[in-house]
Amino acid sequence: MDIASVGGLLGCAIAVVYGIVSGDQGFAALGNFWDMPSFLIVVIGALMCMLIQSDGIAGWVGSLKTFMIGIKAPSYDISEIITKIIELANVARKEGLLQLEEAAGEIDNEFMKKGIMLIVDGTDQELVASILETEIGAINGRHSAKCAFWEAFAGMGPAWGMIGTLIGLINMLKLLDDPSSIGPNMAVALITTLYGSLIANWLCIPMATKLRAINSQEIMMMNVISEGILSIQAGENPRVIEEKLKSFMSPSERGGVGEEGGGGGEA
Repeated sequence: MDIASVGGLLGCAIAVVYGIVSGDQGFAALGNFWDMPSFLIVVIGALMCMLIQSDGIAGWVGSLKTFMIGIKAPSYDISEIITKIIELANVARKEGLLQLEEAAGEIDNEFMKKGIMLIVDGTDQELVASILETEIGAINGRHSAKCAFWEAFAGMGPAWGMIGTLIGLINMLKLLDDPSSIGPNMAVALITTLYGSLIANWLCIPMATKLRAINSQEIMMMNVISEGILSIQAGENPRVIEEKLKSFMSPSERGGVGEEGGGGGEA
């Protein structure tokens, strides 16, 4: 799990709960902020609207599942990827491209393995570049659609909160002659607004932003791999490949790349 994401979600929840219980009622005040009609109007209403927008139930469920991606720690390391590419470059330079087939069996990254096998099979360099670029574009498109789901969800929360507020106010105004109805209807009016704001600002907007950041990192990693594979196929010096790929990293991140035999290839 990504400690920052989980900690942020919990921190927001703690801040809201503290604000509720810090009054005279203490923890008993939490009951004031639960209202089933408000929950149904806002949460279920917003979810159903997202179902309408989604590509079927499977697409809707799949988009909701990306929440777990947002709170999971990234499983890739750019410096590790570059080091592996440099190792492969040394193998190709010393033993030839065909020897990369054996090395490809030890590669966990499927995108990198695919690129290596393409050059082992003798695929034209322009075609290799086109295949890798197409896959990067397709992945970026799919990921962007999931991010757009959460951005649209963020808009639905406050919108349905406003619908709930209007319902509560209309019911209250219709029954002004019954003082006992004013409190419950006003509660629906206000709590729906709260629920909508929480959906947008506690969950959806941060999740959409986090998923876009994860996507950007993954696309950068794939561009690093693509550039490295094409450089290996072109027969470039491993040291040159190392310096080229390091340009994708910030200066503070470049120190450990290639130190374990990756970048010292022969001329």
